[in-house]
Amino acid sequence: MPLPTPFYSRTARLCESYDWRDWSGYLAASLYEPSHEREYYAIRSSAALIDVSPLFKYDIVGPDALRVVNRIVTRDMNRCRVGQIFYTGWCDEAGKLIDDGTVWRLSEQHFRITAADPNWRWFKDCAFGLDAEVHDLSDQLAALALQGPQARRILQQLAVEGVDLDSLAYYRLQTGKLKGYPLTITRTGFTGDLGYELWLEPDYAEMVWDRITAVGKDYGLLPAGMLALDIARIEAGLLLADVDYVSSHKALIELRKSSPYELGLGWTVALDKGPFIGRDTLRREWAAGPAWAFVGLEIAWTALEELYARVDLPPQVAGRASRLAVPVYRYGRQVGQMTSSTFSPILKKYIGLASVEALHATPDTELEVEVTVEYRRQPAPARVVPLPFFDPPRKRQ
Repeated sequence: MPLPTPFYSRTARLCESYDWRDWSGYLAASLYEPSHEREYYAIRSSAALIDVSPLFKYDIVGPDALRVVNRIVTRDMNRCRVGQIFYTGWCDEAGKLIDDGTVWRLSEQHFRITAADPNWRWFKDCAFGLDAEVHDLSDQLAALALQGPQARRILQQLAVEGVDLDSLAYYRLQTGKLKGYPLTITRTGFTGDLGYELWLEPDYAEMVWDRITAVGKDYGLLPAGMLALDIARIEAGLLLADVDYVSSHKALIELRKSSPYELGLGWTVALDKGPFIGRDTLRREWAAGPAWAFVGLEIAWTALEELYARVDLPPQVAGRASRLAVPVYRYGRQVGQMTSSTFSPILKKYIGLASVEALHATPDTELEVEVTVEYRRQPAPARVVPLPFFDPPRKRQ
C-alpha cells in the first residue's frame, strides 16, 4: 500500500474526490475537487500548491563529486556554479536515456540530483573508484511546488530569512530559514510557468504547508493534483518518464529505448566536456543524425469537429490529459506515435507530444493522428509545431 507523504495530514482533508494514485510508493492526489479545472486554472492564473515529495533525491559529496556527476550526466557540470541548477539526462553505455532530472550545485564538492526513478545503485556504480559518496535523501526531504503567476508574491509574504526572491533567478537556489527552520527554495517546476519548489525536513512540513496556505488564500492559491499538473506539463512540452519515453533500465526490447537526441534533449549533451557514460555512442549519433525526433503536434480543430459531427456530437477531447499512445501517420504510413495529448484550456487547442521519424519533424509538416470517435478509429489532420506550446515571459523574468 502506498505510504503517506509528510504533507498527507493536510492533503487528505482537502481531497474531496478521494482520487489518489501511487507515485513512487507514496500517495499523491489526482485531483482535490470533483473536477481538476479550478486546479489547472490556479496554476495558470493565480497559484497552485503541489506535493512533489515522492521525487527521489540524492547527494553526491566529496573531493571527486564533480568528476562523479560529470561521469553520470550528459551536461558539462564544470559550467554549473554554486547556487545554480542544471536540467539534464543520464544514459547507459549505449547512449540511451535512463532518466532525467535536475542537478544542483550546493558547494564546490556537493551536488544534489532529483530524479523520477530510483537511481541510487546506478549512481553508486558510477562513483566506484572515485573519492565521493552517494547518499539517498529521498525520505529525508519533503518538497512542495508553488507554481503560478502569484507564486513570488506569496513567498515574499512568508518572509523567509536569508532568501532574496528578487535576486533568485531561473534555475537558481537559495537557502534560508522559516520560523527558525532551514528551507531551500529553487526556481524550478514542472508546469512551464513562474514557479518555485521548497525543500525541507519532513518534521516541519505541516507548519510550512499551513503558512503558505494562510498567506495564499488572499492570492487565489489552491492545492493541485496530478491531473492539472499533467495538462500544464504537456503545454510546457516537458517529457514524462514511462509515458513519453521508457527508461533504458526498464525497456524490455531495444526498440523502446531512446537517446537524448531522439527526445529533443540534444541541447543537454556536451560531447566536448570529457568522458561520460554513453558519450562515444552519442558522438556517432550526432554525426549521423538521430533517426527519431520529439515534436509538438497541433490537431486541426475543424477536422475534429467534422469527425464528431458525423455522429451528432461535439468534440469529446476536453477533460483529463491522455497518456495513451496513438499512431501518427503520413500519407497512410505510420511514422511515429503521439505519447501525451490534451485539450489546452488556455490555448484552446488540442495538442500532443510525439516521437516521429526525423524526416517528418520539420515545423509545419502535415501529419495525421489516430482519434477514436464512438469506438471507430479515424485519422485527424495534425501539424508539427515548435515546443513548448506555452512559454510565458514570467517564467524566467
